[in-house]
Amino acid sequence: MSGLTLQQTNLLFQKVADDIIASQDVLTEADRAIGDGDHGVGMARGFRAVQEELASSTASDLGGMLRSIGTKLMMSIGGAAGAIYGTFFRSGGRNLSGIQTLDSGSFYRMLADGMAGVQERGKAQVGDKTVIDVLAPATEKAAEMQDARLGEALEAVAEAASEGMESTKNLVATLGRAKTLGERSLGHPDPGAVSMYLILKSMSENAREMLNEEV
Repeated sequence: MSGLTLQQTNLLFQKVADDIIASQDVLTEADRAIGDGDHGVGMARGFRAVQEELASSTASDLGGMLRSIGTKLMMSIGGAAGAIYGTFFRSGGRNLSGIQTLDSGSFYRMLADGMAGVQERGKAQVGDKTVIDVLAPATEKAAEMQDARLGEALEAVAEAASEGMESTKNLVATLGRAKTLGERSLGHPDPGAVSMYLILKSMSENAREMLNEEV
């Protein structure tokens, strides 16, 4: 079983932050279609704050690192996205105290606990055209891949996340700002689903490179 050390995981999330910042325009366009168009700016601002946090991090385990990421996102993104991503990362670290390796098992725990936290906060279910439509299939796939090499697990999860994100194009928003659009939200992916997919995609690509696995 492969995995990343705590120091390598810190670097991984710095690379993820780079990718989300670089995706600002993509996220802005996704949000402009069914929202107010500020998702890209907010996510870029949040992950710049994450980069600063990670550069001086003193976290002694994976749980502490994830909680610090979540706190920074909650404080810096603002609005619904700040609450969602702050809750996801903070909840994702809930049961990872003392764990210093990101492997397929701890990655599954992060996703499962993170999704549970988001659902507890927002009450969204699969089919509501939210980030849960990405997290649910991603978490299910991660559960299946707990004994696989980390790179293989991340790749499979990113693929499941992509399918989940694409599925939101065929859903009518029932929660959040896009709810007011009704059937006009059809044909457009949920912006939060897009950003969550991009995070998982970035984790997969960068971790596989760090592990010297074929991308």
